[in-house]
Amino acid sequence: MIEKIIYPYISERFLSDVRYREGHLRVINALPRRKVMGLHTPDMKQLARNLYLEHGKSIILRFESENPEFLSYEETMIWGFIINMHKCDVDEHFEMVTHFVPVIDNWAVCDAFCANAKWMAKIDRDSLWNFLLPYFASSREFEVRFAIVASMCYLLHEDSLSALFERLDSLNFSSIKSEYITKKGRPEVAQQGYVQGAEPYYVRMAVAWLLATSLAKFPSLTREYVRSSHLPDDVVRLYVRKARESFRTKFVEAL
Repeated sequence: MIEKIIYPYISERFLSDVRYREGHLRVINALPRRKVMGLHTPDMKQLARNLYLEHGKSIILRFESENPEFLSYEETMIWGFIINMHKCDVDEHFEMVTHFVPVIDNWAVCDAFCANAKWMAKIDRDSLWNFLLPYFASSREFEVRFAIVASMCYLLHEDSLSALFERLDSLNFSSIKSEYITKKGRPEVAQQGYVQGAEPYYVRMAVAWLLATSLAKFPSLTREYVRSSHLPDDVVRLYVRKARESFRTKFVEAL
């Protein structure tokens, strides 16, 4: 939709350095159908600001009217940034998010959107929780990841831990469909839609990330939950690994 505007911001190194481009694509790990143009996140945020200042809410409506299959990775990121910049009441924000979340098909888009949705921190927690609940029950990988990461960012409070842990424990991993294919070993070419863990890989990683973050804030409560949980063994292993990798929990007992 805005490819012509994006071109001047494309990293020269992305265009000219094959190794750099491959590395960039491998980190993002977009699905094969999703075009990646090579912009850096600060440039995408600046583009989002410029577009929002020029067009206001109308640019969001234009994104909503587009066929998501034709949007590039960068366009999807910019759409999410603009939603989070928009000043409106909570119901309008929720309405915009309902159009955006089904388009998410990549961890970076999901996590960047959630991290920048600062408006979620300002609204009633019960309203946010009720909005997120249907996404926990979704059969789509990134709708579930959205619910988990948004909860980690804005609902990780002691008085809501019990409900959140209960929701994680009720996840039916086998019913969550992923477009990514599990394949051992490093793919020969970037952006082939492969992951090296059990499906749905990005949901499993999100649960592990939330638990590692919870361990830093509420170590006893988190350990108590993990010990009695019904989470798959590989998710628990991912959680322990993330906890050990984090400077906040490197020396904190995980189990």
